[in-house]
Amino acid sequence: MMGPIPDQAVGVHEPTSPAKPVSSTKSPSFSPETSSSDLLSTNSNAEVPPCLLSPAFTPPSTPGTSTPRTSTQAGVLSTHDQDLNIQSSLLETLPEVECQVRARIPMNNGRQFFLYLYRNNIDNKEHLAIVFGDTIRSKSLDAPRQHETEMDRMTRGAYTGRLFPGRTASGPEPSSQSSTQQAATPIPLVRIHSECYTGETAWSARCDCGEQLDEAARLMSAEGNGVVVYLRQEGRGIGLAEKLKAYNLQDLGNDTVTANLLLRHPADARSYGLATSILLDLGLSTIRLLTNNPVKVAAVEGPNKEILVKERVPMVPLAWKGIKGGITGTEINDYLNTKINRMGHMIPVPQQQQESHEQHSGI
Repeated sequence: MMGPIPDQAVGVHEPTSPAKPVSSTKSPSFSPETSSSDLLSTNSNAEVPPCLLSPAFTPPSTPGTSTPRTSTQAGVLSTHDQDLNIQSSLLETLPEVECQVRARIPMNNGRQFFLYLYRNNIDNKEHLAIVFGDTIRSKSLDAPRQHETEMDRMTRGAYTGRLFPGRTASGPEPSSQSSTQQAATPIPLVRIHSECYTGETAWSARCDCGEQLDEAARLMSAEGNGVVVYLRQEGRGIGLAEKLKAYNLQDLGNDTVTANLLLRHPADARSYGLATSILLDLGLSTIRLLTNNPVKVAAVEGPNKEILVKERVPMVPLAWKGIKGGITGTEINDYLNTKINRMGHMIPVPQQQQESHEQHSGI
């Protein structure tokens, strides 16, 4: 059982050591079999800032809430790549998490998943795990709680099998206890996804966040196994209000990185310690990670390599793969190219898109 949850989120502490800057080199080639240690040794851009490994908090906001008082010329970088660092503080151990409840969610394709809701000891946000398949379960959810009844356990989702009218016990049905042992399940596919209201709900074509979430769900549903850890860190950790200010700065000619820096935020203020703790609670020590971000690969593994990322599975935009229905347009292409060229994301760029980007940039 997890210790008491604070009424207020933990405040920001001074970092114990300065974060290492992320260089702006282009991303190298990467095979799925490459380990995170190999990746970091061959790409300085993938070097993980210490704060990502065990963050002290998932920031509700980041210092610096005023709008810049000086304008910038369109296309002119007024901030430096050496400012591309993360400012959150460190913990020696991973955050504590506890699953409060889970529920079955049916999907339009006839399949289903279980939605797990987590509390933790470092913020008051309701982080989530979207779990596909019947073999992945939360240790903290299944653990007995004092004075609870069988109805209490079923109400909070700590049951096996499926609920039905008249069910009175949370444990396995007699028929399931006598069944033969199931075959070993494959290494699960995992996506660490940060909340994006604009991309997931408001139909924004500035980013591919909604598309990535949909694609992760499609892949995991097809495999019948996998987890999306959904972290409440909107706008790469700066919050929705500051993110909308950054959008206005982008309309003034700045890219997504420069816009954050002009607002006195890190280029990326996200942290992944909570994701690591949630994966461990779900009993996952070896995963295949859906991501284009090399920093995330090592960060999710945790400060003491609690998680092994066995394979990185790239997320190529649907439009870049020639698939209909993907997000298209100049703004999304500029955003993706900024991710590649300034944040080191490893996305294979189609030749036609590369030529279009060079023409647009005047290269």
